[in-house]
Amino acid sequence: MRFRRTVSALALGVVIGVSGTLGQGVMANRPNAEVELPLDQLRAFTEVYSRIKQNYVDDVEAERLLQAAMRGMLADLDPHSNYMDSHEYRNMQAGTRGEFGGLGIEVGVESGFVKVIAPIDDTPAHAAGIKAGDIITELDGESTRDVPLRNAVEIMRGEPGTSITLTVRRDGLESPLTFELMRDTIQVRSVRARMLEPGLGYVRISQFQRRTGEQFQDALSQLKREAGGNLSGLVLDLRNNPGGVMRSSVEVVDALVQSGRIVYTQGRRSDEVVFNAKPGDMLNGAPVVVLVNGGSASASEIVAGALQDHQRAVIMGTTTFGKGSVQSILPLGDGSAVKLTTARYYTPSGRSIQDTGVEPDMIVDENERTARIGDGDQVARLQQVSSQYRGDDNAQTSVDDDDYVLSEAVNLLRGLHMLSAENSDT
Repeated sequence: MRFRRTVSALALGVVIGVSGTLGQGVMANRPNAEVELPLDQLRAFTEVYSRIKQNYVDDVEAERLLQAAMRGMLADLDPHSNYMDSHEYRNMQAGTRGEFGGLGIEVGVESGFVKVIAPIDDTPAHAAGIKAGDIITELDGESTRDVPLRNAVEIMRGEPGTSITLTVRRDGLESPLTFELMRDTIQVRSVRARMLEPGLGYVRISQFQRRTGEQFQDALSQLKREAGGNLSGLVLDLRNNPGGVMRSSVEVVDALVQSGRIVYTQGRRSDEVVFNAKPGDMLNGAPVVVLVNGGSASASEIVAGALQDHQRAVIMGTTTFGKGSVQSILPLGDGSAVKLTTARYYTPSGRSIQDTGVEPDMIVDENERTARIGDGDQVARLQQVSSQYRGDDNAQTSVDDDDYVLSEAVNLLRGLHMLSAENSDT
């Protein structure tokens, strides 16, 4: 009887021991909230545990069984909720800070395999040519089918200077690709900025870390100084940005809009949480083009959706990933943590991006090198600019000739600037 009482207590801890500090600033559950316990199912759980301990062919540690139960319980909810042991939790915190050892790939799961959400800029994965949407089918010759994502991540991370071989399946190719990558210390600098040509700035955000909002504002200030005080236009590149810290995405939008709602979240147990802009637009209304693609997810979609709803920017590229949920980090007493989907976020106009993504105002396919106007509110304005202003082909620019989407963004910004100048003269 003592054994069964002990197991029951452990099982109850699995069910209710998830309160703690929330990682995204969203109140997901209230302390001391009453939870109705499914006692019949918990008794079944303890019986299964007991049968395994008594009859399984090998002796299995209790910790392994209980962790597996927690992982399975969370994994069954959605692809973004999971249990992290203390080691995994520390790795997650390191990634949020912007430094860890590994390959530089943001990954998820699709059809039982590891899917690349986006390679991180200036990392071994990015340099080797790993692309968003790639399916990693093998790691060092071992299949990744139905391997828990946490295990695959652990395999790919490791000491700098050690190597690993990835077998990748890519849409459009009949044969798999093989990449031999050398692990490195991944120091992710999330914001980079440069001038494209006189008056036109470029900011690339590779992911949203804790200080990304601050770094974005610093980058805008630097670009404005280089431009003599004012920018005539800005390209904000969020392609293959898998997201990250939600509050940082709010700070990025806040730097570009004068007022109003940026994003709001709604959860089952929490009140609506609204993030509003503070007065002030660092660019004084200068046109902005935001570049997105299928690798732009989560916090990236918050930025694109908010700027689109405010008609503060033209969204250019292809439809984004479609992750419109908020995950909160709930630390547990033993140093482990639960990452739990606690809310969904909505754009200022009330759109949910979950599973649909953000549709660009101007659809530009980097593979097919085609561009067309989308179905957004800015259609008439974009059609006017696109038909009358294609830019000066002889203008000095530092745009990479291979980056068709960026070239289209520069052309559009030139046209918007010229149109604004003409309207101010009349």
